[in-house]
Amino acid sequence: MRERWFGATGRRVPELAREGEVDVEGALVLPGVDPERLRRAFDEGTPVVVRASSPAAVKEALARPEVSCVLVPADRDDLLALDLTELTYGR
Repeated sequence: MRERWFGATGRRVPELAREGEVDVEGALVLPGVDPERLRRAFDEGTPVVVRASSPAAVKEALARPEVSCVLVPADRDDLLALDLTELTYGR
């Protein structure tokens, strides 16, 4: 599983996880990508977590280096099994 830095906390978290499986206390949790809020939080060292419920939303969030973790709904295990390389670059 690939990991990312959780803001300036020194902690690493999975880049993609099921809602409720990662401690996101202290993070800015967004319902989608908001470039202005992402940049501001990143500049302040605040971890950024984005919720996503579709492959396109997962791809959009993970394309942003400011995002520490993308959370998917508990009933969407299919999103955890995405081939992120294929989703990003195709075959």
